[in-house]
Formats: sequence, C-alpha cells, structure tokens
Amino acid sequence: MTGTVTTLSAPRAVLLASALLAACLSALGCGPSGRADVASADLIVTNALVVTMNERRDVIDGGVVVVRGSDIVAVGPASVADGFAATKTIDAGGGIVMPGLINTHTHASMTVFRGLGDDEPDRLRKLIFPLEKALIDRELVYWGGLHGMVEMVEGGVTTFVDMYYFEDEVARAAEKIGLRGVLGETILDFPAPDAPEPYGGLAYGRTFAARYRNHALITPALAPHAPYSLDEAHLRQVAAEAETLDLPVLMHVAEMADEMERFRKERNQTPVEYLESIGFLNRRVLAAHCIFVNDSDIQILKRRDVGVAHAVVANSKSAKGVSPALDMFKQGLRLGLGTDGAMSGNTLDIVGQLGYVAKIHKLNARNRNVMPAVDVVEMATRGGARALHMEDRIGSLEVGKRADLIVLDGDATAMVPRYDVYSALVYAASPKDVETTIVHGRVVMEDRKLVTVDVREVTAKMREIGRRIEAAVAKGFN
Repeated sequence: MTGTVTTLSAPRAVLLASALLAACLSALGCGPSGRADVASADLIVTNALVVTMNERRDVIDGGVVVVRGSDIVAVGPASVADGFAATKTIDAGGGIVMPGLINTHTHASMTVFRGLGDDEPDRLRKLIFPLEKALIDRELVYWGGLHGMVEMVEGGVTTFVDMYYFEDEVARAAEKIGLRGVLGETILDFPAPDAPEPYGGLAYGRTFAARYRNHALITPALAPHAPYSLDEAHLRQVAAEAETLDLPVLMHVAEMADEMERFRKERNQTPVEYLESIGFLNRRVLAAHCIFVNDSDIQILKRRDVGVAHAVVANSKSAKGVSPALDMFKQGLRLGLGTDGAMSGNTLDIVGQLGYVAKIHKLNARNRNVMPAVDVVEMATRGGARALHMEDRIGSLEVGKRADLIVLDGDATAMVPRYDVYSALVYAASPKDVETTIVHGRVVMEDRKLVTVDVREVTAKMREIGRRIEAAVAKGFN
C-alpha cells in the first residue's frame, strides 16, 4: 500500500502541537496554564476597591473583576483571580473600580458649538436652531460627535443617549471609539439639516434603525424633539412606529416655561397629561429634563414606567428651575443623569455632575440630609440603566452583565484620605481621575490614553471646524 506522507519542519510541528493543545484545553474549560481548575479569561482587573452597585451595594476592598469576551464572569475578593488565567491584567493600584457611568441625555455633536452664546436669552430659537440650519452637515456631526465621545470616555462614560441629526454619523463615531450608545434620530415639524421636509426625521430614523438593528453597541431610537414641536398625529405615528420596530423613544418633556403655558392655554393640560391622553407614554419613552412636573405628572410617569433623564447642570445654567428629581427618586421612578448638549451644560462627563446633583437638591430642599452620595452614584450607574430599561445588561458589576467598567485613581489628591467611597466620588472626584475605561470588554482608554482613536487628530479637526463656525457666525450664519 502506498500513500503520501507530509513531514512538518520542527518549528511548524511545535506550533501545530501548541495550537492543538490550546484548543483541547479551551474545550475542557482550562486556562492557558493547562490546569483544569483554572478557567480562561480575557481580562482581570485586580487590586481594586470594587464598588459593585449591585442590589446589596457590595463594596469589595482588594477585589477583582474578571472579564471574558464582552461579559463579566466573576466579581469578588482577590482569591477569585486564582481561578482564572487571563491574557491581560490591569492592576488598579488600590483605585476605585465601578460600573461605567451612563449619560442619559446629550447631543454629542453640539461640541462644535460649545461656548457660543452662553449668556444669551432664548438661545434655542435665536441661536441654536439657526446655527444648525445653516451649518450642520455630516462632517460636523461625525467629528463633533467623536470629540464629544472622547470627552465622555475620558470622564468614565461607557453608555450615552443621544438625540441629533445624521444620527448614523454619530453611530459611526461611536463604533470607531467603541462606546455604547442609544442613538435617536431627531424628528421635528419643520425642515432639519438632514430632512428637507417637516417630519422627515421619521423616515430617516426608520432607515437608521434597520441598519443598526441587533448591533452589539448601538441601540437605534426615534427622537421626537418635544411635545410642542410635533403635532398630535405625528406623535401618535412615532409611538406606533416605535412599537412596530421595537425602538426606544427619546424626547424633551416639560422643559420650557412657554411649553407649559402653551399646553395650559390650549388644552388645560400639562405636557405629561397631554402625552398620556394621546397614548404616547409607555416603557419605551425616556423623557429628558422634566423640570415642570407636578405630583400628578410624576404618578403618570411612574405608572407608565417612563424613564427620566435628569440634567441638573444644564437646567441650572438655563435658570429654568430645579426638577423634582428628588421626589421622583424617592417614589422609585427610573431616574438617570444626563449632561444635555455642550451648548447647554458645556461638559459631557457625568463625574462633574455628581456634586451638583447632591448640592442643588440639598439647597432646594434646605436640608443637607437629602440626596445622600450613595443615591447620586446610583443615579449615575444603575439608575441610568433602569431609565433605559437596560438594567439586565449594564449599570452594575455583576456576573452575566456586560463588561462596562472604569478605574479611578485612588491616589488622586482630592481623594486622599478616603473614608467613604460614595462621598469621595460625589464631592471630591474629577473626570480627570478616571484612568481606564472599558466598554463591552474592550479597553478603550488605559492610563489616560485612548487606544481606539487619535485624540490629536480629533482635536486638530475640531479646531479647524471651530474656525469655520466662528467665521460663519461673524457673517450672520450665511
């Protein structure tokens, strides 16, 4: 009997044998060490003060978080790491490891307009809408969005909720940088930069949603701008489309004083009552701001399981008032924190919001005991996930959830000494204390260096865009 025998060179034989052994060990659940009692992992974060934000609010000193693929597979004391062999280990150096922060309301691409007209009255109609009409295009949305996402990653945000135009460009930027996003295409009753006809955003949003359905990081949404900027028929249509396509709905609600006056005069209703009366409110809706809501409105929002995005800094800067977010939180509403766009709150990180949330509500209630630090941290993490109805996936460090986590410097000047971790996070931490940001198991920033985008390129492009916008503003936007 004759046949052909292939003889491998020694190096190739060794490589093949190693590959076969690794495959067999993996199939048996063994890690790279070959021990049957050691499981494989992609990443282990060690030597950390782990703030889990689970239901028990467990805090583990000297703890570890173990990641395989996109998921957390173990959380616990240092000894947990002995059961795993990982391809990468991050030593937190005694720093704080916690769930990634969730920005539940922003317009990331508006970084291109940051600082314009900060002290002007009625900026929305006199400045923002005209600027967007004259200048916004795909390029500005992409680069402005990417710039905003750099800021969010640097500040520990791992999930953001966005409403804007050309939202597919925001999605493209989010994919590039590796950030999780719930992204809504804006719908208005007048022509928009990406929709020459009124309500064109609905068709645009339908196409956008089809493109990003079942994406690992991007959740497409519809974003009707506000109750006053769409008519009843189109609001009903948006609600129906969202149900058919299984999409979230993002909207500004009860934000403006003249909005309140209009609905009171025309319908003798609050905006929340109006939306309830037309069957718009349900668990799909994330309502931003909710400044002017009364006790009855709060009960409606709770009954309909609506999420609420609390943007305390933007609300304060616009001098509109203090949202009754404290009451909403006490009554168990799905409440998260948001920054709004960079023309409203100016910054997009959530760490910088924490102290304002606590202090403004204490001042408003004239009671230093309300809004304790642990509750504020909850709003920034688990609360944001609940507002998005995504608490089964994100918002806490627990086995089976997505590996969205951040590491903060435990030796930062303002964080030493540290007697209470929640107090330190709310009253002392800075976004610059965030050292590492991990999204969906992927390290996006490590030791303050982004690894997915060239920050210098983004900054240079933004300076160029800024010069163009400055010239356009000098000419009256024409």
